[in-house]
Amino acid sequence: MKNSVSDSYLSIESEEDDENVHDKGDDKRNNVDDSDDSDSSNYSYNNEHHSRTSSVSSAWPQTYRQSIDLSVPSPSLNFLGTPVLSRLSNSFLSSSLTKRKTPEIVQSTAKPLLSAASDEQLPQLRRSSHSFLPPITERKHSKKATSDQKYSKVSHEVSRKSSYGQAVLNGMNVLCGVGLLSTPYAVKEGGWSSLSLLFIFGILSFYTGILLRNCLDSQPGLETYPDIGQAAFGTTGRIAISIVLYVELYASCVEYIILESDNLSSLFPNANLTLAGFDLNSRYLFAIITALTVLPMVWLKDLSILSYFSAGGVIASILVVLCLFWVGLVDDVGFHGKGTTFNFTTLPVALGLYGFCYSGHAVFPNIYTSMENRSQFPLVLFTSFALCTVLYAGVAVFGYFMFGEETESQFTLNMPNDLVASKIAIWTTVVNPLTKYALIMSPVAMSLEELIPSNNLQFHVYSILIRTALVLSTLFVGLSVPFFGLVMSLIGSLLTMLVTLILPCACFLSIFGAKVTPLQGFLCMLIIAVGTISSAFGSYSAIFQIIQQFI
Repeated sequence: MKNSVSDSYLSIESEEDDENVHDKGDDKRNNVDDSDDSDSSNYSYNNEHHSRTSSVSSAWPQTYRQSIDLSVPSPSLNFLGTPVLSRLSNSFLSSSLTKRKTPEIVQSTAKPLLSAASDEQLPQLRRSSHSFLPPITERKHSKKATSDQKYSKVSHEVSRKSSYGQAVLNGMNVLCGVGLLSTPYAVKEGGWSSLSLLFIFGILSFYTGILLRNCLDSQPGLETYPDIGQAAFGTTGRIAISIVLYVELYASCVEYIILESDNLSSLFPNANLTLAGFDLNSRYLFAIITALTVLPMVWLKDLSILSYFSAGGVIASILVVLCLFWVGLVDDVGFHGKGTTFNFTTLPVALGLYGFCYSGHAVFPNIYTSMENRSQFPLVLFTSFALCTVLYAGVAVFGYFMFGEETESQFTLNMPNDLVASKIAIWTTVVNPLTKYALIMSPVAMSLEELIPSNNLQFHVYSILIRTALVLSTLFVGLSVPFFGLVMSLIGSLLTMLVTLILPCACFLSIFGAKVTPLQGFLCMLIIAVGTISSAFGSYSAIFQIIQQFI
């Protein structure tokens, strides 16, 4: 790597630290004899902890923190504070990436994933992964910096701090996603009694979120889910967990393509186009239009504007829910479906759908490390989970009562198109994923861009090719498997259960070892068992039903 880890630490230090280093250099030399004993007594402790920090921060993927920060709303929106994402506006296809000066990019596959640590690299406090953002300029031994440098350095430290309310907003925005649209369908598949699974998964997911917090606090330098994986299982664990997280993000983008195709074709069922001898019906046509629409967004260097729209995900979800209630209560669609109490045959599909509702654990470490008062994190999680669970349950009950056994995989497809509330709900459902697609795909793209050799002068071209290929591949998968509910169930069973239930417990047990209490050990093993069984049955059922659709 062209920039060592120590250089990256030095490059983001505040100007005050810079001046202190030089202005107080003589005082440090005068007092060196007095501090000799204390330095030597703390040397091995500091060296041990820094070795862990350095090794964690040197392994692939290095762009995970900053890319995930792009994928969720900033903890400091304009009406809440200074935007974080303004610092990241040039992280995509920028000159700093083209010149390969970013410390986080893997320069060569021949380089070891773990680098040796030195005493100069030791951070006094836990450093954010924002430390690995491209420095504006290289560190120079001068007492003064330009005003732009000062502003940049200050913004790194100030804007990353979020309050309790901001953290709750972020947590809800992560949890309240497209899974909200399918909760009535989940009740249809599992019966009324299956609603208990929603609350059970909510409780278990809340507990595993607390376990992730404990893992982050177990040693300095842990700030992301891949960091936890490395602390628990070494470099193999880091890479394996990262791959699972990236596959989950990629699969979510496939869901967006299917979602857009389904809702737009319901609005314009007669739309069709004949192109090069191929007759494209409304579903194919709108899927292609969606891919072409998001493609330029994926190429963007500045995604900060999109992040503000994405941050309105909570508002969009609440608006869609209000439209559903309005259609049922005011527009006299009424509540006709009594439904079934228990449906054992398709219950595994409901397992995956309920599990998908709580797929926010990949982002919880970022929310935690960006909080000003981290002791409030359990309360933040509880509030976010409680509000989202109530919202999920309310939609599930209302939707299934309204549409009964006719409930579609997205309740917007059941709403009468001639009603104003229905049009608002459908168009909100259409627009919101368009703003999120590029943000969700960016971590996957950035992780692949890390693997581009550093001496490649065509990095910009390769980056565009990677992002284009990712978008086109999601279009191909979405057209090949156009079953929104079943794909969501498969993602929830195969990936979300792993990320939300199984891995947090496994990492916790591995990191703390003998320090785990009998109760904690029992709960972790119980959650792992529940997650494994749910994953196995849910994945098998979803795959089986997808195959049945083609027969």
